[in-house]
Amino acid sequence: MAKKGKAKNTVNKAKHTKLLNRKKAKLKKEQETRKERLKTIAQMKHSKNETL
Repeated sequence: MAKKGKAKNTVNKAKHTKLLNRKKAKLKKEQETRKERLKTIAQMKHSKNETL
């Protein structure tokens, strides 16, 4: 027989998925900012070498 009432795990699963998505987004954003920072450092180094 089917259970009556609301499903048992749906709320916890939804919260867990939300947290994991937030964590993945944070990691992706950090990687992007790190790439941008490295690009600027490389450009500064390159321009510095050209002037010398």
